Amino acid sequence: MSASRAISPLLRQAPRAVGRASTPSISRRFLNTDTAPILYSAHARAIGARNGHVEGSEGLKMDLTMPKALGGAGGPGKTNPEELFAAGYGACFQSAMGLVAPRLGIKMPSKAEDSVIETTVHMVGDLKKADLGIRVDMLVKVKGVEKGELEKLVEKTKETCPYSRAIQGNVTTTIKVESL
Repeated sequence: MSASRAISPLLRQAPRAVGRASTPSISRRFLNTDTAPILYSAHARAIGARNGHVEGSEGLKMDLTMPKALGGAGGPGKTNPEELFAAGYGACFQSAMGLVAPRLGIKMPSKAEDSVIETTVHMVGDLKKADLGIRVDMLVKVKGVEKGELEKLVEKTKETCPYSRAIQGNVTTTIKVESL
């Protein structure tokens, strides 16, 4: 086998810079999560499955219930794994936007209510066949950032947000933007 044929697959996998030279860019990262240094660890215990409760290392204490749409009791003051995922993904994505925006020269609003992420996690599939998955819809609303700039910010944020990176290729995710 020639040397060029042996190296060719490696070159296709090599990291490449994203963006144009005229604008600040964030290069595409190829983070090895097996060997990367741990920055923070969250720990949670689930007891009793969907009708039990969860406890977290930072003080989380929530009762769980099966949603009414899935045949459960539902109920105020209780949640479910999909709602927890929606909240976590939205908060993580918004935080990642705050990290990425300055690198793109975008100024995010200082008031919390001027940057809102609405995340919906849909459970999809067939309960009877135990063939289940999730699909995510996200609406990113930011005041004072033009829609085109916001779209660029969202695209770069998808490369940074740990939740986005974890579900990439596994979960259909639709993100829409709205300039307030």
